[in-house]
Amino acid sequence: MASHRKSRPVGTRVAGIRTPALATAALTSVALLSQSANAAPADDKPSLEEVEKKVDDLYRQAESATDSYNAAKEKTTKQRKQVDTLLDDVAQRTQKLNEAREELGSFAAAQYRTGAAAPDTATFLLADTPQDYFDQAQLMGRLTSRQKGAVDDYVSEQSATMKKRQEASQSLQTLSETQSDLKTAKATVQKKLADARDLLSELTAQEKARLAAIEKQKQEEAARRAAELAQQQAAAEKAAQQESAPASTGSSTSTAPDSSYATKAAKALAFARAQIGKPYVWGATGPDSYDCSGLTQAAWKAAGVDLPRVTYDQVNAGTTVSLADARPGDLVFFYDDISHVGLYIGNGMMIHAPKPGAYVREESIYYDGESGIHSVVRPA
Repeated sequence: MASHRKSRPVGTRVAGIRTPALATAALTSVALLSQSANAAPADDKPSLEEVEKKVDDLYRQAESATDSYNAAKEKTTKQRKQVDTLLDDVAQRTQKLNEAREELGSFAAAQYRTGAAAPDTATFLLADTPQDYFDQAQLMGRLTSRQKGAVDDYVSEQSATMKKRQEASQSLQTLSETQSDLKTAKATVQKKLADARDLLSELTAQEKARLAAIEKQKQEEAARRAAELAQQQAAAEKAAQQESAPASTGSSTSTAPDSSYATKAAKALAFARAQIGKPYVWGATGPDSYDCSGLTQAAWKAAGVDLPRVTYDQVNAGTTVSLADARPGDLVFFYDDISHVGLYIGNGMMIHAPKPGAYVREESIYYDGESGIHSVVRPA
């Protein structure tokens, strides 16, 4: 049998009071809006960890752009020298061309004065004696031969001069393009650094203190990993010495290359240590400031080894070795874009020019985590 009870109105009870459905929806909306309003400021402001990551990313992007700037600057310098050389060559050839043109003009004037281009029967009839004809024929023959040589020289010089002018024009165009690349790279670096400064300037004193604490924790972890690597390397070296001891009684040729490298590396490291405390300045190669690749280039130059200017060229300027086999003097590269480099000093430590606002210093190669390490290269 069907129920005759009336259905209960849809709604909820608030403090014992039954509320209609529309009222419930309104209350729910108000509650949600209130939650959203309260949460909005927190959601809009990034966390301290997010700020730190963003700043680090901006510094890395600035360093990558610095490499682009350094490459464009180096290319611009070489291109400007090439343009200067070509323009000097064009000027010299133009002078020779003018001299050849003047010589042709003198021949034309001579022909005009004689009234003929070459001896003929009429000249013989006008000559007073056969000897006069012979002398005139000899003169005009020599004149014609010299004139032909002058014309050949003029045509050859004109062709060479035109070719050099075209080369100079092309080089000037390339120079203009590299100067434009240089300007773009410089603007990119400055923009990244400005963005990083803006982010840091928005932090409160308390947030900056927390950021420093986070950085200290990272450094402690990096130091711990460096100590572990030092122990592993020491154990591996000891094992290698024990294995090679019985077979090393004969010759010393196997240790000669190691000795040579160690000597050069010692000079590079001595130079790098002398730069500790000098500021990082993007694009700088010393002697008062350095960027990362500027420091490694200058250090190895002090040891008599020429390295390319930028990191993504330096990484190919030697033999790649494993991190476990890293030795003092080796170059340690960082990140997938190879935008940073330091000089390994042993025991998991390196000397490097870290980033804008910092100074050349000794630091663990794990300063940005193990995943940040790209490769190790022995440059000599």
